[in-house]
Amino acid sequence: MQSPVTNNKNHSMTLTEKILARASGREFVVPDEVVFVKVDVLMSHDPCTPGLASVLKKEFGENAKVWDPTRFIMIPDHFTYSADPQANHNIRIMREFAKEQKISHFYDVGTPNYKGVCHIGLVEGGHARPGEVLLGTDSHTVTAGAFGAFAIGVGITDGAYTLGTGEIPLKVPTTIRVNYTGTKPPSVQAKDLILVLLKQLGVAGATYQAIEFGGNVIDELSIDERMTLCNMVVESGAKNGIMVPNKATLEYLDSRTNVPFTVVEPDVNANYKHVVVN
Repeated sequence: MQSPVTNNKNHSMTLTEKILARASGREFVVPDEVVFVKVDVLMSHDPCTPGLASVLKKEFGENAKVWDPTRFIMIPDHFTYSADPQANHNIRIMREFAKEQKISHFYDVGTPNYKGVCHIGLVEGGHARPGEVLLGTDSHTVTAGAFGAFAIGVGITDGAYTLGTGEIPLKVPTTIRVNYTGTKPPSVQAKDLILVLLKQLGVAGATYQAIEFGGNVIDELSIDERMTLCNMVVESGAKNGIMVPNKATLEYLDSRTNVPFTVVEPDVNANYKHVVVN
C-alpha cells in the first residue's frame, strides 16, 4: 500500500474528483467537465458479456482483442441456475470469449473459483482497490466504492468501448458529502442509515452526483456495512458512492491482493454541492 495522495493547495477536490484527475492525467478536474479516464478494472456478468463481445468485434474488428486480459473480470451470476437453454447460452459465450481472449479472471460457475454475486466477487477477488476506476455492467457496481474506488455501472456500449480501449469519457459529477456522526445504537444497521438518507434525498435527489460518506460512524463500520451504504446510492440516482477505506478495509485488502494501490483522501476544504449531517 502506498501513502495517501497529498492535497493540492491550489485546487481543492473531493474524493471522486481526485481519482478522476489521476485517471485522466490531469492536475485537477472540476464538476461537469468531460474527461477521458483510464480504467483500472472492467467487470461484466452473463447478461451483458455477449453484448460486449459482439459490439467489440463489430466496432474494432473480428480479431479485436481486449485492452488488457488481466483487467477484465468475468463473473457469471444472474442466470447460473436457470433451466432455460438460451439463458445458459450466455455463460457458454462467456467461456468461449474467456478462452479466446486469454482472460485471467473468469470465475466460472461450477468451478472452485466461482464467486457468486458479481459485486461480492469483485471484492473477494481483490479487484476493488482504493484510488482506482472500476466499471461494471451492473448498476450496483457502486458497491466497490466502500473500498475507496470510483466504481460505477455502465451499459454495453460504454463497456465495449472500454473493453477495446481501456478508457471511457466521463462527465465529472458534483459531490454530496454525507457525514454520520455520534454514537450508532446497536439496533441501527447500515441498511437503516442508507434508507434514511434515501428518504432525505428522494429517488432522483442525487442524479449523476457522487455521494461521499464520512464521519466517525463510517470509520467504525464493518466492511459489510460500508458496502451496504455504497450499494444503495443508485436508488437516489447517484453516479457513485465512495468513502476513504478504514483500518479493517485495508487489512482485508492486504489479505486479498498483492496489486499496489494508493489510498486517496478528499481535500479538507473540498467543494461539495451540499453537506448532509445525520
